[in-house]
Amino acid sequence: MTSSTAELLNSLTPFSQGAEAKVYQCYLHGNDHPPILLKHRFPKQYRHPTLDNSLTKARVSGEARILLKCLRSGVRVPGVRMVDVECGVLGLEWIEGRSVRNILGGGDEGIYEEENQDEEAPDIMDEKSGSDVLGFSSLGITIDEAMKQIGVEIAKMHLADIIHGDLTTSNMMIRPIPSSEPSSEDSVRAELVLIDFGLSFVSNLIEDKAVDLFVLERAFASTHPDSEHWFDAVLGAYAKRSGNSWDAIHKRLQQVRLRGRKRSMVG
Repeated sequence: MTSSTAELLNSLTPFSQGAEAKVYQCYLHGNDHPPILLKHRFPKQYRHPTLDNSLTKARVSGEARILLKCLRSGVRVPGVRMVDVECGVLGLEWIEGRSVRNILGGGDEGIYEEENQDEEAPDIMDEKSGSDVLGFSSLGITIDEAMKQIGVEIAKMHLADIIHGDLTTSNMMIRPIPSSEPSSEDSVRAELVLIDFGLSFVSNLIEDKAVDLFVLERAFASTHPDSEHWFDAVLGAYAKRSGNSWDAIHKRLQQVRLRGRKRSMVG
């Protein structure tokens, strides 16, 4: 680990930790500048040091490359602010907002969520769905528009042959659009950002894109009860943006669903 990066990490306290990484909020250029998110893939004691070091370097550089590919393809993802493969650190743009999971009533799960949570936000819930209606409206977006944006961003990602690998509502952030920036629609003052590309990879296979969508569908069903209409809206926007690619992906998605049901029946 480089000495400067090691000193930086030692001066910070992680606000989130998973099996693979610790996550920090860091002000590299002082509090007058926006913070960044540091994702540190710490050493795994159960792996041989040489293997662990090789895997960590590959995963950090791979995630950075995919994020840059997304940005070049117009997919809304966090910008890359620093990369230190030697110590397994990836610095990303800080996304100020709330996860879709949190707004829809699924609780706090996203890597940004603990720091972004507003403890004083009123809790106004939709009785049918359990969603935090004010959570969307206070950010300047409707639920329908949010679902549309999810479909569009995933479609753009798949058109660039990028597979997320962990599409859940925890890995989608809604952030306000700065008033100085024009929005695509006058009534929309927020945008969706896809995050956490730690399991992503590049593939042009229809199967991989269909499985990506199926993972999200299962996430909606398990985390947000009675959410079929929301996922239908996501697929509608995805289909429209995908154009001629949609028919083949839709057919494969139906096959993946059938396989998933068979596995559930078998146990």
